[in-house]
Amino acid sequence: MAMTEPTGVWERYQRVRAAVDAAAERAGRRPEDVTLLPVSKTKPVELVRELHAHGVTTFGENKVQEALGKHEQTTDLPDLRWAVIGHLQTNKARDVARFAAEFQALDSVKVARALEKRLQAEGRSLDVHLQVNSSGEESKFGLPPEEVPALAHELTAFDSLRVVGLMTLAAPGPDTAVVRACFERVRELQRRLLDDDRAAGSYTQLSMGMSGDFELAIECGSTCVRVGTAIFGERPPQNDYQHYWPER
Repeated sequence: MAMTEPTGVWERYQRVRAAVDAAAERAGRRPEDVTLLPVSKTKPVELVRELHAHGVTTFGENKVQEALGKHEQTTDLPDLRWAVIGHLQTNKARDVARFAAEFQALDSVKVARALEKRLQAEGRSLDVHLQVNSSGEESKFGLPPEEVPALAHELTAFDSLRVVGLMTLAAPGPDTAVVRACFERVRELQRRLLDDDRAAGSYTQLSMGMSGDFELAIECGSTCVRVGTAIFGERPPQNDYQHYWPER
């Protein structure tokens, strides 16, 4: 008998969480060491509230304005945290500094300077991941792996930015060997940075994997999987990459 596809957002979240846990166990890892980050882009804030009512407190958004809007609509939920996971233009740094708990797409000193200035003014600090372009696609933001250590060295000068790890998006498509290679490049870069005394931060976190590849990402060491569609339902196809890589 075929399994019924879950229809409610909480039911879908539970199914994904179970798949995350199973993938961690298959990889010989503890399920609690892998964070499931629900990404609510383009979806109504009511779904965020529904998951929060079940104890989910951290959500991801690709676009700053959408994250800010949802933050402002949920100020009655003081434990709710927002992770901005998409490319940041410097003119949006003030907004991120005001409300975000995490920024997972840092890829330049220019953006770091803008965030540092705004965070200092707000009297806040911010957890950040350095974004790695592990697939070499020109359409993607992020630094090539070989350029990441130089940025990591420069970030020692920024007191308000707490570098906690790396983030990447693997190449799209069904070829698991290609996807695995992307994740392994970032895992190897993590190893290098953990041994690099000049690099700012801890590099204990690897944000890798989305709805279509999170199980493979967990096998390759991911500590945070960013899942949108599998939890919140389908979106128009053009949104999938548009929200990560807006037109330059």
